[in-house]
Formats: sequence, C-alpha cells, structure tokens
Amino acid sequence: MPLTTTRRAGLVDQVIEQLRSSVNAGEWPVGERIPNESVLVDHLGVGRNTVREAVRALAHAGILDVRQGDGTYVRATSEVSGALRRLCGSELREILQVRRALEVEGARLAALNHTADELGELRALLARSQDCLSSGEEEFARADADFHLAVVRCSHNTILIELYRGLLETIAASVAATTKTFAKALAVDHSNVVAHIAAGDEHAAAQAAGRLFDHLLGDASP
Repeated sequence: MPLTTTRRAGLVDQVIEQLRSSVNAGEWPVGERIPNESVLVDHLGVGRNTVREAVRALAHAGILDVRQGDGTYVRATSEVSGALRRLCGSELREILQVRRALEVEGARLAALNHTADELGELRALLARSQDCLSSGEEEFARADADFHLAVVRCSHNTILIELYRGLLETIAASVAATTKTFAKALAVDHSNVVAHIAAGDEHAAAQAAGRLFDHLLGDASP
C-alpha cells in the first residue's frame, strides 16, 4: 500500500523501515538485486528523491550495496550483519574463525532448544548435502550452507540467527573453497553434530561443531 504523506524526514524513515522489512522477511535475499527505482516509487507511492534517500541510508548502514550501472543488491539483513561482513573481509581464515564462533554456540544452543520438526529438517538437509557430494562443489556448497543455517536457527537466538544470515553469501563461498579437500571428512562431523543435537547434549554438540572447524582452520594458512 502507498505510504501516507507526512513531513519529508518522517516519510524517508517510513520507506527505510518498509525496505528493511522486505529484506528481513526474505522477500529480497542476500546477494540478490532489489527492484529498480521506478518500481519502488510505484509500489511505495512516494517520490524518487525519497526512495533515493532511503536506499542511500540503507547502503550506508551496510544493508544494501549500490552498484553504479548495475543496480542495488542486498548486502546483509541488518546493520549488525553488514558490519560483521565488512569486518571479516574476504580472507578465508578470518571467515572460518567467525563461522566457528557463531556455529559452535549455535550447535550448543540447538541441542537445548530444537523442536522435533527442526530436528527432522536438520536430518533432511544433512542427507541432501551428502547426496550433493557427487553433484559438484557448487551444489554441495549451497546445500552445506543451508544445513549450517538450519543448525543456527535451532538455537532460537534471534541475534545469533541474524548475524549468521547476514553472512550466508560469504559462508557459501568459504564452503566452496574447502569442499574439495574436506567434504567427505566433514560429512562425518556433520552427522555427529546432528546426533548430539538430537540427544540434547550441548557440550558434545559444541565440541563436534568445533572439531569441524579445527579441520578447516588447520588447512587455511594465514
């Protein structure tokens, strides 16, 4: 629905919140291009300058990425996630270290907080990732990233989930970079993580998740 007309500053804030909500709801996933300016103007019922100011503000916050001549893409799902992505950069070792911190705690909390439905989803995603081992590195990387996100979702910690979601594109790239060497060994580690989550053993789940990254970090030279 078009936004109601208010003073300019208030209208820009409304557009910012509506765009942010679309990102948070997954309407525009991380890494994908959002609708162009003309479409947003028609959809929101506001002027071009208002849309531009809102997009500029979200780009400054790290949520959107404006690429001249190409369009505007979703960089992260929140300001915190955007900051984390900028901080971890593109160095594989740094990415793996950030992932380790998030996923070890995610696995521990998942053992405590998962539901029966979530456990079923974890097992299905684990089976899918193992099936993709022979399908090529790109398919396995995406399936594996989906599995890890599902583990973190089971934590039921909204801040942890938000941080992790904001790094999905980078996480998938780090999986692809390590797949060739470690895929089969990590499949065993993944199975152990799920088994310990199912058993409700928070310490064993965290340790299993940590061992997974011990393999990776041992090979990711500074």
